[in-house]
Amino acid sequence: MLTKEQVLNALRKVYDPEIGRSIVDLDMVRNIQIEGDKVTIDINLTVKGCPLQDTIKKDAIEEVSKLEGVSEVIVNLGSMTEEERQNLARKLSGDRKPIFENTRVIVVGSGKGGVGKSTVAVNLAVALARLGFKVGLLDADVLGFSVPRLLGIVDERPYALDEHTILPLERFGIKVISMGNFTDEDTPLIWRGPLLSGVLDQFFNDVYWGELDYLVLDLPPGTGDIPLTVMQKLPESKFVLVTTPQASASHVAGRIGYMAKKVNLEVIGIVENMSYFECPNCHQRYNIFGEGETEKLAQDLGTEILVKIPITVKVRELSDVGIPPAFDDGPEGLPYIELAEKVVEKVRPIK
Repeated sequence: MLTKEQVLNALRKVYDPEIGRSIVDLDMVRNIQIEGDKVTIDINLTVKGCPLQDTIKKDAIEEVSKLEGVSEVIVNLGSMTEEERQNLARKLSGDRKPIFENTRVIVVGSGKGGVGKSTVAVNLAVALARLGFKVGLLDADVLGFSVPRLLGIVDERPYALDEHTILPLERFGIKVISMGNFTDEDTPLIWRGPLLSGVLDQFFNDVYWGELDYLVLDLPPGTGDIPLTVMQKLPESKFVLVTTPQASASHVAGRIGYMAKKVNLEVIGIVENMSYFECPNCHQRYNIFGEGETEKLAQDLGTEILVKIPITVKVRELSDVGIPPAFDDGPEGLPYIELAEKVVEKVRPIK
């Protein structure tokens, strides 16, 4: 005879995608009713209208339907009370480990803006997820954020269980947090250093990332306070430098590369973005921004070029509509998959 304990054990395999924990462990299962071969389950989500409610409902029906003697499963979705949310926040806070203790942090930076740093960071994160890893993406470019548009989440807002527990958004298999999801895209943020550092502290300490293999961190361009602060806060992180082939870009890129080395961050490699253009008709390559400068930079920094990414119209078209090329199976995504594979070779997950 079917028991509630059997149903509960089946539901332990159903995870809240945002938190990464079983809905049973999170006390989301409120009631189980068994009438012959029919099972009715009440599940309270963290918030009414949870964007991933259909996933949780589908997974619950699928797992319980596997039990012998079950022919019908009904799942009723509700939402937690404020008291229940506070209890959940306390539970998650108690489980929280020191900042990124078991996570490899990959910092992506550039000497100047406009070289495609954020595009590389976003697609590296998505490519790592496609390789089967648990990945987060932290947009530390607080004033010049572009991550929400690149991921198609411009109008989405993270949910806060309380003032110290923020649940990151999830898209394309990665968890993501960006200042762009807390403010209007076209509203300028005129903030000085202390305020910016405060936002980053919240992103580091108050976002519930769950268990991650990799966190990709998109730095603001240049060698200002924020890049330096991030590097000092995360001394075990690894640095990926993004540049374009022309001399002016690579010389500026060298400054942040040397800054990383000064604070003892390992520069694991360079991404040469907009490396060349290949004519779609005759397939001839044109080095629009020149060539050779990135090789010199790699030699000076004692590192290597991880990948050369060409200029393609499709990358721009996909990015404009919020689809990372790395998520697409077309040829435009292959350089990002190659980049992710090389990052994994150099920086293995901790567990």
